[in-house]
Order: sequence, then C-alpha cells, then structure tokens
Amino acid sequence: MKEDQNIKSQEVNDISDELYERFSITVDKGQEPLRIDKFLMSRIERATRNKLQQALNTGMVLVNGKEVRPNYKVKAQDEIILYSDVSPEDLAVVPEKIPLNIVYEDEELMVINKPAGMVVHPGSGNYSGTLLNGIAWYLQNENPAITEDNLPRFGLVHRIDKNTSGLLVLAKTPRSMSQLAKQFYDHSVRRQYVALVWGDLRKDEGTIKAHVGRHQRFRKQFEAYPEGDYGKEAITHYKVLERFGYVTTVACILETGRTHQIRVHMKYIGHPLFNDEYYGGDKIVKGTVFAKYKQFVENCFAICPRQALHAKTLGFVHPATGKEIFFNSELPDDMNEVIEKWRKYSSHKQIQ
Repeated sequence: MKEDQNIKSQEVNDISDELYERFSITVDKGQEPLRIDKFLMSRIERATRNKLQQALNTGMVLVNGKEVRPNYKVKAQDEIILYSDVSPEDLAVVPEKIPLNIVYEDEELMVINKPAGMVVHPGSGNYSGTLLNGIAWYLQNENPAITEDNLPRFGLVHRIDKNTSGLLVLAKTPRSMSQLAKQFYDHSVRRQYVALVWGDLRKDEGTIKAHVGRHQRFRKQFEAYPEGDYGKEAITHYKVLERFGYVTTVACILETGRTHQIRVHMKYIGHPLFNDEYYGGDKIVKGTVFAKYKQFVENCFAICPRQALHAKTLGFVHPATGKEIFFNSELPDDMNEVIEKWRKYSSHKQIQ
C-alpha cells in the first residue's frame, strides 16, 4: 500500500453484524490517469481483479459520490469509496430443504423471521443446517438458473446471533445487494430488538456508548471498551417496556451493529440478558437464592434456553422503489412465556 495515498479502511470484519467494510481513498495530487480497477488493485491488500470488477459492476464503488464503471480513469484528488465483502470464509453453500418463515418477498429481496438456534451462514463448525443452506434450496427450486457458483453467501448483508431470533433481509439482485449494504453501513436501517435483562434499570431510557471488541483473553466473547482504546464504536439506545423487579423488558435500537453489541452493552451497564451464558446471564443475578425462587428461575431458563433477545422490527429503503418499508415480528413463544411467568411472579411477590 503506497504512502502517498490517503487510505482509510473502516472495517466491520468479525466484530460487526454487517458483512461489509468501506475503504475511503483520496487520490494523490500527482496521480496520472489510470483505470480504476488497476488503481484499486495496487492500493488494496488482498484485492483480486475479479472481486473489484464485480464491485464496480454492482455499484459498490463510488467516485466523488457517483457510481463508476471499470473503465473509469482516476484523477488527482478523486474521492473513492469502496464497499467490500469481508465474509470471513468462502465456503460452498449446499442447498438443504429447511423450513423458512418468509415474511416478505419480491424480485429484489426477502425478509425472513429467523428462529433461535439457527446459524445464519456456514462457518467453522456449522457447515449445514444454516439459514443460507435453506435459502439456497429455496432459490434453486424457485429459479433453476441459480447454480452453486452464485450461491455462496447469496444476498447476505447482515446477520444475527445463532440464539437470537428475529428479522433478516437478504438481497436477490446485485442492485439490492449494493443498496442494502450501503444502508447498513451508513446506519440508516431501522432496527429494534426486544430483550429481557436482569435487574431493575434506574432510568426509563438511555444511550450506551462503549466500543465493542474481542475479549483479550476469551476470544469467543466480546467486551465493552468505554475509553475507546480498543474495538469499534458502538451505540445502543434503550427504553424500558415493562418492569418485573428482578428482571426488565427493554427495547434496544442499534445505531451501530457490532457482534453481540446489545449483549455486551447490557452487561456493561450491569444488566446482562436473561439466560445469556456468554455474558453471565445464565445464573441468578438479582434476587436472593432461596429454594422456591431458585427453582422458579431455573424453570424460566428451561422455557427460554438461550439469551432472551429478539430482532423485532426492521425498516429500510427499498432498492427498487426508493420507498421505505417496515416489518414487525411478534415475540417468539419462549420469550412470551418466560415474560408472562415473570409478570405473574412479580405481581404476587414483594420485590426487594
């Protein structure tokens, strides 16, 4: 990478739920005219001509705010933005017949309500049974022209955790892939989650600002870094929906989309998600450990055997129509049932 170029890579990599990064490049004053694909090949590490051509042809490269084609010649002081797929693994997606809860579908995109327990895409230790395996089967049967060559990570622009339920959007065309990736990166997509967290939050609403990055010791976990010395910027807005004394139902709106962001942020302010085994929510955090209460909590854990988190709403601008569309999903049965149990328990107990 040459020093005479101002290149900034704003990565989401493995600490974000979005699957794209953005490179921002200011062309040097002394740059001679050069095809943009050749220019980017020489400036971006691990770039391949095929991926750059694909990015250019699908509108993932902007010069001075406008899409350009591979034959565009860069000139001095051009401002270049490249959105690049940073999927950690390039694994074949084998079509599998898996039931899908398709909330909405048209020629451009699909919105799916993912159940808890389903991994979004194949990866280390999860090569089958994922959402994309089911999407691959569905799309191939809907359109025989789709082959295994264009199935890997087909249409995926964001993801949610395996044990988080809720709404996901997938692109079906290059145009939608490009437009949706940009909306997620620019944080213009509207997303609201509902979570059951331990404790009685002091404020009815608030904002949590703390960088999120991998835990320095436990690499499968993430950590909040409030001083911003590590990780990536992360902002979560929350609002109390219902209080049960020992636990609280909250709505969380993401301004950024880091991996485990809500789980990490709620732990950071002392209110880990109910039954979140990674972040301390799978034990009694609030309340005395007397026999009947302990049994009640364990029964609740059995009803909702995962972190109590649901991606409830999703809103974005439709890539083809330019109009905003909005989707809302009901809480799944496990969360509804455990919330109802806490509602009844709190109404009969004196919360201390």
